[in-house]
Amino acid sequence: MTMFASRRPRRASAALLLCAGLLLAVPPLLAATPAAQPAASDGQGYRLPSAALQAVVDAPRAPSLHLSPRRDMAAMLQTPPLPSVAQVAAPELKLAGLRINPKTFSDSRFSFGSKLWLISTVDGAERQISGLPQPLSVASLAWSPDQRYLAFNQLDPASGRNELWLVDVAAGSARKLAERLNSIATDGYAWLPGGDALLVMQRPAGQGEAPAGDGVPTGPAVQETVAGQGVRAVRTWQDLLKNEDDARLFEHYLKAQPLRVAINGQSAPIGAPGLYLGLSASPDGNYLLGQRVERPFSYAVPVNRFPRRIEVLDAQGRVAHTVAKLPLVEGLPTGNDAVPTGVRAIGWRADAPATLVWAEAQDGGDPSREAAIRDAVLMQAAPFEKPPVTLAQLGSRYAGITWADDGLALLDEYWWKSRQVKQWKIAPDHPEQAPVLLYARSEDDRYGDPGEPLLRRDAAGRTRLQLSADGRSFYRIGDGASPQGDRPFLDRVDLASGASERLFHSQAPYYEVPLSIIEGEHARILTYRESNDVPANLYAHALGGDAAPVELTHFAHPLPQLRGVKKEQIRYARNDGVELTADLLLPPGYDPKKDGPRPVLMWAYPAEFKSADDASQVTGSPHRFNAISYWGPQAFLAKGYVVLNNPSMPIIGEGDVEPNDTYIEQLVASAQAAVDEVVRRGVGERGRIAVGGHSYGAFMTANLLAHTRLFQAGIARSGAYNRTLTPFGFQAEERNYWQAQDTYLKMSPFNYAGDIKDPILFIHGVDDNNSGTFPMQSERMFAAVKGLGGTARLVMLPNESHGYRARESIMTMLAESEDWLDRWLAAPAKESRRR
Repeated sequence: MTMFASRRPRRASAALLLCAGLLLAVPPLLAATPAAQPAASDGQGYRLPSAALQAVVDAPRAPSLHLSPRRDMAAMLQTPPLPSVAQVAAPELKLAGLRINPKTFSDSRFSFGSKLWLISTVDGAERQISGLPQPLSVASLAWSPDQRYLAFNQLDPASGRNELWLVDVAAGSARKLAERLNSIATDGYAWLPGGDALLVMQRPAGQGEAPAGDGVPTGPAVQETVAGQGVRAVRTWQDLLKNEDDARLFEHYLKAQPLRVAINGQSAPIGAPGLYLGLSASPDGNYLLGQRVERPFSYAVPVNRFPRRIEVLDAQGRVAHTVAKLPLVEGLPTGNDAVPTGVRAIGWRADAPATLVWAEAQDGGDPSREAAIRDAVLMQAAPFEKPPVTLAQLGSRYAGITWADDGLALLDEYWWKSRQVKQWKIAPDHPEQAPVLLYARSEDDRYGDPGEPLLRRDAAGRTRLQLSADGRSFYRIGDGASPQGDRPFLDRVDLASGASERLFHSQAPYYEVPLSIIEGEHARILTYRESNDVPANLYAHALGGDAAPVELTHFAHPLPQLRGVKKEQIRYARNDGVELTADLLLPPGYDPKKDGPRPVLMWAYPAEFKSADDASQVTGSPHRFNAISYWGPQAFLAKGYVVLNNPSMPIIGEGDVEPNDTYIEQLVASAQAAVDEVVRRGVGERGRIAVGGHSYGAFMTANLLAHTRLFQAGIARSGAYNRTLTPFGFQAEERNYWQAQDTYLKMSPFNYAGDIKDPILFIHGVDDNNSGTFPMQSERMFAAVKGLGGTARLVMLPNESHGYRARESIMTMLAESEDWLDRWLAAPAKESRRR
């Protein structure tokens, strides 16, 4: 297990998490549902929505599933109810881009697994575990390479305990293995090869109390530019160090002592304490790759840009080789393809005993420079006496390698500007063999996506490409995007010819995601299967024959009183011919022909594309479980509203054209097409349609209210509205303000606040740490609308970040939204107010 991410992350695998949706009973008529508590004056405290929406928040959530290395077993971890605001309001430090719980020496988190058990993926039999700590609060877990043990981090903010526990799988019992973990920058533990010990990050012995400042400044905080450095873009980071007191606190809490802890509990220190961002064992267990932060720190960037020493340690913690000493990076050249110079994305080669692999920019990290070779990929094997060798030279940025053996690996490269991705088949130990291009395509082309390679963990715990039993093929799992919607698949790819054989393809009326293929005895494919009224459950499909799949889990509908939500994946076109997609959801029992139009809530999030054809592709599936969660718009089906979820809002810039230069025109055209479609279908009527979104969706909402009269009201959560406050790029925009001043100004709804004539509700977390969505964005936008005579309401949620966590906050968010929608949409529609 590597404790530091060193490559561009792949799409999340459904094998790691099973999420069930939430539904609840909905009245046949909007008027039959009690309204939220009436709005009160400022200082009213937290609010509760109507009983129907409270049920959404408190509905049970399905457990997550963690497959074992041999995949014949899985650990199930139950997700508990939402934490209280008292838990979320616990003391928290904000240092160098990190949020730290000073009591537990961990990252701030508030949701933990509250129940842990095991199941068989052969027959679904469940096994309980004895000796678990109570109350159970699991922050993370990891199988040992040999599958004999399951390690987990027991993190209890109430008591301050941060402990490592071990489950003996055969005995079905748990015991504490280590305590006083430091899990601020890592999980705090990782299995060592062989599975007989773990690498643990612990608070240093004898560490005293945190340094306390007396409030008297020792001097000003000083920053200075470097002459001749050129343009260096710096994003609007939050939670940065502010002074030397902060710097000392940061050092105190991040410092950790590495330990080797055997499964019998015996431990030994490895080297000296340090400010570790990562520490990972070589596959043979003889070395450790460490990355430690060093001074000088910065007041302008977070910890991942601080100076860093990259070293190889031997098993006793002695420095065996210094790979690099990286300087402070307080800015990068303009562009999303810009990277720091020097060693980047370093890690161990998974199929070799102890070989380092990393990338280095060959163009100075500057995408504006002309360069045939952008990145070089280098390797260096133990004992690190010979210089690195070049594994590959790339025309774009290195995006990671999937290792199989000395004759096979899959190398990925990527270029943001063109959205082009490539994958090569290479022979790592045979440089005389030319690389073979497996594909080159646009990342936006979902229809052409061949899927991601299927991975497995070997006996040493190394994550490698899963090959077929005969070694002649590997596997890919993909979303299966198509004009009929997503139909996930599992393919077997012949290594010699590159030809693919489809082994599994999701079929209507189900949405079924393959997780793994298991050969040998009990050969089978494991999948998650769901349908409109049945949440996702684990299934086993036998390989060969016509036997029916075996249902291994039996998660029930979380709110069975509500079934029959009607979902249709609709297609319509905007005025420039671009085809758009949306999920139209109708409450149970509602018939537009008999009941007439209902109030409509439209919820969206714009996306940028380099091709109109890619933007026109269908997204999503009509066969997924009709989940109603408190976070999305589906909760308002419980109120009898019609919901148009995730309508396409593509912003397209083909060739050298920048998408955002026509952002407003394209946004308005997409919204107009969506409104026209719900009206044409008779489910909605002009004057009773609201629009909303979170983050970039909030930005969209304010722009639509500023530039159209399509909507009766809007809900904007945790957004940004003045792009001059994010001058070095935002979202997918890679130009800075001074390069595209007109675009920044036109895209900012703050500049058009006086044109917002329809009511807008702003909700924002007071402690939002997302880059670019400072709470001030909502405060200033509200003040502008208010000062210019518009109708607006501002709700600032205490102790909340970009995503809201406390039950009281979620309830208040829903109550405010419910009151807003009921107030402005419940009345009969007036004549069209479109411009």
